[in-house]
Amino acid sequence: MIKTQTLSGWGRWPQRKCATAPLDPAGFDALPVAAGKGMIARGFGRSYGDIAMNPDLTLLGTARNRILSFDEDTGTLVAEAGLSLTEILDVFVPRGWFPAVTPGTKFVSLAGLIAVDAHGKNHHKVGSFGDHVLWFDLYCADGQIRRCSPEENTALFHATIGGNGLTGHILTVCTKLLSIPSGWVRQTTHVAENLADAIEIFETHNDVTYSVAWIDCLAKGAHRGRSLVFLGEHAAPEELAAAQRDLPFDIPLRKKQRMPMDAPSWALNTYTIRAFNRLYHKKNSQNLAPQLVDYDRYFYPLDAILEWNRLYGRGGFAQYQCALPLAESEAGLTKLLTAISDAGLGSFLAVLKRFGPGAPQRPLSFPMEGYTLALDFQLSPRALTLMTALDEITTDHGGRLYMAKDSRMSQPMLEAGYAEGLPAFRDLRAQSGARGLFQSMQSQRLNL
Repeated sequence: MIKTQTLSGWGRWPQRKCATAPLDPAGFDALPVAAGKGMIARGFGRSYGDIAMNPDLTLLGTARNRILSFDEDTGTLVAEAGLSLTEILDVFVPRGWFPAVTPGTKFVSLAGLIAVDAHGKNHHKVGSFGDHVLWFDLYCADGQIRRCSPEENTALFHATIGGNGLTGHILTVCTKLLSIPSGWVRQTTHVAENLADAIEIFETHNDVTYSVAWIDCLAKGAHRGRSLVFLGEHAAPEELAAAQRDLPFDIPLRKKQRMPMDAPSWALNTYTIRAFNRLYHKKNSQNLAPQLVDYDRYFYPLDAILEWNRLYGRGGFAQYQCALPLAESEAGLTKLLTAISDAGLGSFLAVLKRFGPGAPQRPLSFPMEGYTLALDFQLSPRALTLMTALDEITTDHGGRLYMAKDSRMSQPMLEAGYAEGLPAFRDLRAQSGARGLFQSMQSQRLNL
């Protein structure tokens, strides 16, 4: 039942040998949990660092993936928590339904979406995934399974959404899907010459359902923060080509590519990233007419490249994703981009999004009203030094880091970013017994 596997997050660092077993409620009593070391649940491993790893025991939950019920009138889905977004999309898009909130990968489970309170390109309109969860069943530290909702076990419900698996094991989920008119998205592209332009575009188009920007983090001077802002709406059937109108949910399958090997460490450097950024900006600035993009390409562009994380080489990478409050966003982002370009350690996967109001009732939920910047850095001593400098800028401007993407945050950084909710979260863990049972490498590193 228990096997030893080498696990890592999507960033491939850190890597540890972990004892693993299936996440099976019927067998929990027989699990040899080490005193004070605990266990953690794991889905598809798409969090970037050590949030879903415990060398003493990591429970693998993706086999529990049955759809239990679906209400065609309301879009209410009840399913086991290991069900993936891939499976939801395959079953429900042809029936006219879509996740109310989706991150940038579909290789993630319902439990994972709740555990990190996932956000998408529409946070400014509809909030995060937790805003669309009606209830879930949670295996707790005392061995009881509790139904948690906004009306029942309320504190536990809110602490679990964004709680990184540290309150218990999510077993069953009830969530609402979104009714959509087709499987296509009408995308428009806006060119921003600098950061101020990008922010103005976001603010001017705050009524658009989906918005996200690719940002050139190496551009300097008058072009610092130059961006391409992509806006999207679900396309109505009458907007489709004549051949598509009768089958508006018939989406062509994308041919999957696989990163065949680890890229050499020298392949990603200032020169190659700068060249890529220039070409990408030029290519996408030439045709600004609205275009129809199928949902798979619009929401999950990188999922077509299997194991794309190998692009960063055998040593792995870290994603730095911070959120800054609205009043501090432009000043803070300017300093972050200046530090990155001065260091010459750019990222060609640099994403800027606008957040709507956060959820203060959820102690560790990441979004706050303002802007979030996400960048990937190939791991090196220089990159780690740069990220420490970015931490200081983020903290100085009232921001915080996304724990789902973290592999190296310090405890003081966590304390500063989540100051309001952290004491209550720790108290709940201590009082419920969860602190001694549900632990990850990240929770041990950050004293959660």
